[in-house]
Amino acid sequence: MQDAKLLIVDDDPDVLLAARLLLKRHAGSVDIEKNPEKLPFLLNNNRYDAIVLDMNFERDVSSGREGFAWLERILDIDPQARVVLFTAYGDVEMAVRAMKAGAADFVLKPWQNDKFVETVRGAVVGRTRLDETGTTKRGNSSQSANHSITLSLIGSAMRPILDTVARVAPTDANVLILGENGTGKDLVARAIHEQSNRRDKPFVSVDVGALTESLFESELFGHVKGAFTDARDDRAGRFEEANGGTIFLDEIGNLTLAQQARLLTVLQQRQVTRVGSNKARTIDVRLICATNADLAERVATLRFRQDLLYRINTIELALPPLRQRPDDLKPLAEHFLKKYAKQYNRPVTGLSPALLTEMKQYNWPGNVRELQHAVERAVILAAGTVLEPGDFVFRKTDSPTNGTSPVQQTMQLEDMERVAIQQAMQKHKGSITDVARELGLSRQALYRRLEKYGL
Repeated sequence: MQDAKLLIVDDDPDVLLAARLLLKRHAGSVDIEKNPEKLPFLLNNNRYDAIVLDMNFERDVSSGREGFAWLERILDIDPQARVVLFTAYGDVEMAVRAMKAGAADFVLKPWQNDKFVETVRGAVVGRTRLDETGTTKRGNSSQSANHSITLSLIGSAMRPILDTVARVAPTDANVLILGENGTGKDLVARAIHEQSNRRDKPFVSVDVGALTESLFESELFGHVKGAFTDARDDRAGRFEEANGGTIFLDEIGNLTLAQQARLLTVLQQRQVTRVGSNKARTIDVRLICATNADLAERVATLRFRQDLLYRINTIELALPPLRQRPDDLKPLAEHFLKKYAKQYNRPVTGLSPALLTEMKQYNWPGNVRELQHAVERAVILAAGTVLEPGDFVFRKTDSPTNGTSPVQQTMQLEDMERVAIQQAMQKHKGSITDVARELGLSRQALYRRLEKYGL
C-alpha cells in the first residue's frame, strides 16, 4: 500500500500521532483529524484508500454509537469506502455489529503494530478490488434491494401499500411517504425506484433533516473549487448524482423555511446551481420524500410551505405502525429469525406460542426496526432452538396515574429515560424534532438514545 492515501479520525491527539507515525512508513500519505464533524468535507474533497475511525468520541465514552453513526455517514458519502473501526472498549458483539454495518475490519486499542498495519493493508486491497470491479458493499442492485424489501415489508397490512407502489412506480409522479420511525419508509422508496423505468439509474438517499444550514446547499446542489474553506475541488451535489434516477429526501419535515424555499426553487426550475457558481445545470430526477412529521399541522402553523407540500405529495403513502399490524408480527419475526440464524450459524428454528402472545401485547414504539433488532439479539443469545419470552427484552411502559407510580420509584435512571422517550414518541407520533424539543435534547442526542434503547 505504498501509494495509499489514509485518513485517521480520533479525538485523542496521542492516538492520532502514534497511528500516523506507524502507518506513514507503509502508506503514501496519512491525514489525521480530531473532529469527526469535518468528515463530510474531507470525504467530498479527497479520495481515501482506507479510513481508520474511532468508535468513541468525547460525547459518548464507551458504547461505540458515535462510531457507528459516522460509519453510516461515511458510507452514505462514499459507498466504496473501506473503514477500519478501532476502540478500547471492543467486544465480540460490537465487532459483529461493526462488520454488519459495513466496516472493513475492527481493531482493538492498544493495538499490535504488525496486526494494525496488516488490517489497514487488507482494507486498502479491498478498496482497490472494488474500484476495479465497480461494485460496492452497499450496492443498489435489484436483487439486494428487493431482498431487504421482502424481509421488512411483508404482511397483510402492507399489501395495499405495495399494490399502490406497483401502480405508481412506472410513472414519474412525486411521492410523499408518511410514517413513524422504523416503519420502512426508506424501503418503500427503494421499492418504488426498483419498479420504475429509472431502475438502472442512480438511487440517491439523503437525510435532509440532518443537514446543517451551512452544508445544505453544498450537499444537495454541489460547489465549485474555492467557494468556501475546504472546497478544494469542484463537487457535484446529490441532485446531480441522481440525474436520470431517483432522489430520496428523508426527514423533509425538519427543513427550515429557508431550506424549503431553496429546495422549492430547484424543484420548480429543474435546475441546480453549485455554490460559488453562476452556471445552472439541468437535472432530471424522480423525487420521493419521507417524514414522520404531521405536515398538514406544520403548514397550519406556518412551519412548512404549502406550495412545497403540493409539489412533493402528488402521491401520498401512509405506512401503518407495527402496533396496528398484529397479524404481521409472526411472519416478520420468522423472516428475521431465518435471516439471523443463517447469518450467525445459530440452531434457532422457531418462536414459541408464549413469545408470540407477548409480542402482540407489546407496543413496539420502534416499529419494524425494533422488532428486527430484538429478533437478532434473541437469535444470538438464545440457549434453545425455539425463542421464548425470556430471550426477548420487552421494554414495557407504565403510565403513572396520580403522581409517581411505585414502578417508577424503583426504576433506575436509564429505565426512566427510556420510558420518557417512549411516551414522548407516542405523544408526538414519532416526530424526532418534536420529541427532541420536548425532552430538551438535540436531534443527534435523541438518535443516540433511540439506538441505545433499541427504540
